[in-house]
Amino acid sequence: MNYGQFLNMVPEASLVAILIILFFADFALSKSKKKHPVLRCLTVALLLLQLVPCVLAEPTEVFGGLYVSTAAANAMKLILTGGTLIVAMMADTWLNGDGNNGKLTGEFDLLLVSTLLGMYVMTSSGHFLMFFLGLEMASVPMACLVAMDKWKKDSAEAGAKYILTATFSSAIMLYGISFIYGACGTLYFDDIAAKLSVTPLTIAGLVFFFAGLGFKLSLVPFHFWTADTYQGAPTTVTAYLSVVSKGAAAFALCTILMKVFVTMTAQWEMLLYIVIVLSITIANLFAMRQSELKRFMAFSSISQAGYIMLAVIGNSTMGIASLMFYTLVYVAANLAVFAVINVVEQNNGTTERSALAGFYETNPKLSFLMTLALFSLAGIPPFAGMFSKFFVFMAAAEQGSVWAYAVVFIALINTVPSLYYYLLIVKEMYIKKTATPLPAFRSDNATKLALALCTAGIVLFGVWSGIYEWLNSVAAM
Repeated sequence: MNYGQFLNMVPEASLVAILIILFFADFALSKSKKKHPVLRCLTVALLLLQLVPCVLAEPTEVFGGLYVSTAAANAMKLILTGGTLIVAMMADTWLNGDGNNGKLTGEFDLLLVSTLLGMYVMTSSGHFLMFFLGLEMASVPMACLVAMDKWKKDSAEAGAKYILTATFSSAIMLYGISFIYGACGTLYFDDIAAKLSVTPLTIAGLVFFFAGLGFKLSLVPFHFWTADTYQGAPTTVTAYLSVVSKGAAAFALCTILMKVFVTMTAQWEMLLYIVIVLSITIANLFAMRQSELKRFMAFSSISQAGYIMLAVIGNSTMGIASLMFYTLVYVAANLAVFAVINVVEQNNGTTERSALAGFYETNPKLSFLMTLALFSLAGIPPFAGMFSKFFVFMAAAEQGSVWAYAVVFIALINTVPSLYYYLLIVKEMYIKKTATPLPAFRSDNATKLALALCTAGIVLFGVWSGIYEWLNSVAAM
């Protein structure tokens, strides 16, 4: 085997180099009092540099088609790396306080980058076993991150639920992949697409595969783990799980359905219609009832996953571009919300919505930024969230069937209750009065920078058409 082919996997190779650097840096600084600030600066700087190979990487195929990198996959890696960079900035206060005192900084950074490496492999797989390897490389470190807040029993419980669900969903997925292998005699994506036919065996394989990945995306009815895991995990990990992990899984599912199961489009489109309607509707109904902010954002993320899947219905270049643009905007808006929740939790120890009563009086800047992010998630113009929803609606409508139009209409109607429950938080901050509002907070510099980047994305992505045009061009390559 020509091991020099690893050097053609430019984004992955550079990320492995970052892992090695962080490992030895953590080892060298194990007894230093400056371990936390040095590792934090090193991690952020390296992730910032990681954006360069994602931009410069060329489409390539190595190891006989096991690894297939496209322009769209490299663009998605760029988005995932940007989201990870913002999460790394948000984590600074939590890692340096709340009983941690910087002790977990090295472990957190290594697990964060390891998870990102698994997502890279997922997005550039050309073989089902390669895809499964990437999925597990992302899932196992993520379970460790979820359970990392070891001073709180909820974190251990969340980690247990996540790993059990991940194991169960992986088993279901492998069961479906075995059916596909039995029908086609190969696990290479291109070969399966050429041999696949609609039979009871392949339909069962499609359903089991979709169900397994549906757990990762927390689509209804595979969503039951989401709220408990989001609530118990550290807030920065919840933010990472809700956007970066979800974006990678959505892109992988989109490309596999369009590339591998192209001859079964009618079957998986009908499956998507049902799941999208259930995810958006049920998540909206449950989100209205939540008083805890992280559980609220869990059901919000389930609803957003349903909207992301609308892009897949179109089965076109526009669908892939819309999915990537939606993920990009979702990263900016959702991470902004979680950054504010994290600041409140670190300073006040609560994530209850009622704690935000009168928040604008003492923290007007944080209230304003959170309002912008919530408006973007709700799809209110002129923020980027409105355009991301518009593009996924257009991609789904491009399919042209009555069923597609019906699903788009139901999704459009569901924006009304979503606007209602997002405005409940705005009402709490601006309108509800209390004699004891939260005191004024001062965020750390890393969180301020993360919020600035997210806010810039919320505003600029809505007015700068060049971003979507670029994504549309790479999706067509």
